[in-house]
Amino acid sequence: MASNRRDFLRNTMLGTGMLATGFAGQAATVNSESVTSKSDKHTQLFNMSGYAAPKLDKVRIGFVGLGMRGPGAVERMSYIEGVEIVALCDQYDDRVEKMQKFLEKQGLPRAKSYSGSKDAWKQMCENPDIDLIYITSPWSWHTPMAVYAMEQGKHAASEVPAAKTIEECWQLVETSERTKKHCMMLENCCYDFFELLTLNMARQGFFGDIVHGEGAYIHNLRDLNFKKDGGYAEMWRLKENQNRNGNLYPTHGLGPICQVMNINRGDQMEYLTSMSSSDFQMAAMAKDLASKDGFYTEFTTDHYRGNMNTTTIRTVNGRTIMVQHDVTSERPYSRIHLVSGTKGVACKWPDPARISIADEWLNDEEMKKLEEKYTPEIVTKIGEMAKKVGGHGGMDFMMDWRLIDCLRNGLPLDENVYDAALWSSIAPLSEKSVASRSNSVDVPDFTCGSWKTNAPVELTLKGGGTTGVKELKKG
Repeated sequence: MASNRRDFLRNTMLGTGMLATGFAGQAATVNSESVTSKSDKHTQLFNMSGYAAPKLDKVRIGFVGLGMRGPGAVERMSYIEGVEIVALCDQYDDRVEKMQKFLEKQGLPRAKSYSGSKDAWKQMCENPDIDLIYITSPWSWHTPMAVYAMEQGKHAASEVPAAKTIEECWQLVETSERTKKHCMMLENCCYDFFELLTLNMARQGFFGDIVHGEGAYIHNLRDLNFKKDGGYAEMWRLKENQNRNGNLYPTHGLGPICQVMNINRGDQMEYLTSMSSSDFQMAAMAKDLASKDGFYTEFTTDHYRGNMNTTTIRTVNGRTIMVQHDVTSERPYSRIHLVSGTKGVACKWPDPARISIADEWLNDEEMKKLEEKYTPEIVTKIGEMAKKVGGHGGMDFMMDWRLIDCLRNGLPLDENVYDAALWSSIAPLSEKSVASRSNSVDVPDFTCGSWKTNAPVELTLKGGGTTGVKELKKG
């Protein structure tokens, strides 16, 4: 009987029809009386969820931060039609000049240079010929730069995390609502191929009601974090790990799960609890390096964050999320990306990515049929070009292309300021929970209750998809 049931479910879900499920993520009933904004200082000025800013025929971009992530962003944007790279900014002159030479090689005009000081970015934000400030600086600069950019009438797109503190999260929300300027956190993992596939499957009810999700950032970065030449400028990322203990980088695994669950758009996080292991490697590595090179003496401390942090979140509609962070252990890279519903499961790591129906993983042929049926329009249109341009396998390019296409066509962004604030807030909230012996911590509602009626992320290119891609020599 168990075997017959599996066969029945497999055949039904792989066929042209689906068992009636309703809209994934919308089935649970919300008691509006019991859910209120947890902020005692903010009333929503304007709902940025679903907001479409006026169309921009050409998107004029200023880039700030040309160290680790910035050069790739400049290169990707150079391939997208309707983009003008207007300005380049970094405190180090040589970084700016290097990207100027790249533009020349691509046959593009030199951009205006801003460099030589830590405040050069302010002058760039004040340039009236810029529409979008693209931020790839160290974490502590993300919120100040995004806020100032919006104050100067620019849209802001920030690398992750968009904020480090709850106060900064509210600054982003308040400024975006007041200025009606977009503030997007550049969460590229929401645009990876399997994540987009499972999001579309969830939207069409394939997994039934979503019960649980898991995400992570498990990536051994010890050598890079301790690298003094050619690593992170002024060792900023290592310093982030010295005296903070929690999930410092939650958004890569969390973002795609939040979109599957329609967080901020039909469901909302309610509270979390977080636990960290002790540090078994960072302090030891710092002491070993300091014994050979005095440069590392300032990094010899016993207060490094724990190797592994596990944070669990409960939503208002009763779903649960687990998010992990480990950038020191000898483990293969993983973001997990597990989606568990009442009718099926998806799991990306360890490779290969798999789908399960009725307790059994689908075979390669069945997976191919699912991909043909559920691959979303954005992947069909731009996926192959994205793979050629690159950027984490193509997801970076799809993210940038989608951002530009939305701005040029006057469409709402897939990731708005509420997502930037909420996903980023998990870091400081997890630190608070860890510090209080893993007691639960309430999660603020940055939408101030509008999550109950906000529309889910639009997966079709309705009204968009018009932005082309240039055939340029790859730099």
